[in-house]
Amino acid sequence: MKNNDEKIIDAFSERNWNEIRTNDSWTIFKIMSEFVEAFEKMGRIGPCVSIFGSARTKEDDKYYQLAEDLAYKITQHGYGVITGGGPGIMEAANKGASRGGGKSVGLNISLPFEEYSNPYIDRNKKIDFDFFFVRKVMFVKYAQGFVVLPGGFGTLDELFEAITLIQTKKIGKFPIVLVGKEFWGGLVDWIKNSLLQNGMIAEKDLDLFHVVDTSDEAVKVINEFYTQYLLKPNF
Repeated sequence: MKNNDEKIIDAFSERNWNEIRTNDSWTIFKIMSEFVEAFEKMGRIGPCVSIFGSARTKEDDKYYQLAEDLAYKITQHGYGVITGGGPGIMEAANKGASRGGGKSVGLNISLPFEEYSNPYIDRNKKIDFDFFFVRKVMFVKYAQGFVVLPGGFGTLDELFEAITLIQTKKIGKFPIVLVGKEFWGGLVDWIKNSLLQNGMIAEKDLDLFHVVDTSDEAVKVINEFYTQYLLKPNF
């Protein structure tokens, strides 16, 4: 009589593994199709700023209102707005962009707690993704800046990926603005007191991001950066 290990081995027979390898190979084409569609659409949009933040933020929250105001002001300086296309901060940013008459882009991904894309995305600028990593490439490649409002793990993931890519010179430098000193202060203190003090980062790495409290300050950081650098895709 076979033991459990032997039964598991039989379950993953050579035939089953061949089928798995075949399915993995076909996944490449799905990934390629997402890249091609997104490159085609995003390449026509022009200069944009990616705005990030929690999908759970409610309409009466001060950061929702700040995100809407910020996105509106960004469009008045000639930029479009890119978000993850969902509710919360993303909805607020697309709403502000739409109110400002600017380009309002939504890079949507289906998640259990984000069951819909928000209604303020331009109809021809909504792109749906199955793969997080493809979506994140689009946030970085076609953004002239990142504005990051309070959010959870997903927001932190997008923030630190951008910082890492700039730090390692895998992409060109662009402004990264954290909005909300009260929210981000603890994280910034930890970066200084733990990462910097223990030699995990260099002091100049602290210049890779800015922390502000208002929409006007955030827009000022982006505008001042582009008085020195030309607008262009980031890699």
